[in-house]
Amino acid sequence: MAAPQQRLGRRAEAATARWLTDRGWRVLEQRWRSPFGEIDLVCLDPNGVLVGVEVKLRGTSRAGGPADAVDGRRVVRLRRALVDYATRYRPPGAEQRIDLVALTPVGLAWRVERWSGIDAW
Repeated sequence: MAAPQQRLGRRAEAATARWLTDRGWRVLEQRWRSPFGEIDLVCLDPNGVLVGVEVKLRGTSRAGGPADAVDGRRVVRLRRALVDYATRYRPPGAEQRIDLVALTPVGLAWRVERWSGIDAW
C-alpha cells in the first residue's frame, strides 16, 4: 500500500491532469520513467507542443512554495527525460518544453498555478 504522501502526490497529479485536460491539453503519459528520471505528466498543449509537466504540492509554506522545490539539477533531469521521450515517440524536431504546475491547498480545494517553460529560465 502506498504511503500517505505518495497517495497525496498521485491525487495531485490526477487533479493536474484533469485541470490541463479541461483547458484543451492531451495527457499522453503519467509518471513516465526514463533512465534520466521521471516526468509526472507528458502532455501535448493546445498548440501541439510536447510538454513535460512537473507537479509540485506543498501542504505548508514552511519549506517554501512548490516552485522552490525545483532546482537546476531537477530541470536538467526533466529536460533529458523529455528529450528521451521525444526521441522515442515524437517526430524529429517536434517543439518541447518543461512546465511546472504547483498546487497549494486552500480549504477543501487546491489553488493551481502553472509556469510555462521553466527549462528556459
